[in-house]
Amino acid sequence: MIRDPADLTTADHLDAAREMTAADRPFLAHLLAEEAARRTTGPATAAGIRASFPDPNTTREETD
Repeated sequence: MIRDPADLTTADHLDAAREMTAADRPFLAHLLAEEAARRTTGPATAAGIRASFPDPNTTREETD
C-alpha cells in the first residue's frame, strides 16, 4: 500500500536516508536527510542531520 508522503515523519526520512547510504545511493540519502532536517524544529538538530548526510556533489573528487 502506498503511503501519503505528507504522513511521513522525520524519523521515516532518516531511516530512508540510512537505507540509501547502505545501498550506495548518496544523493538520494542527502535529499531524504535534507527533508528530515527541514522538518525538525531545532537548528542544531537540523545542522547535525545535514552534517551526517553531506551533498555528494560538493564532496566528490574528480578523477581522470
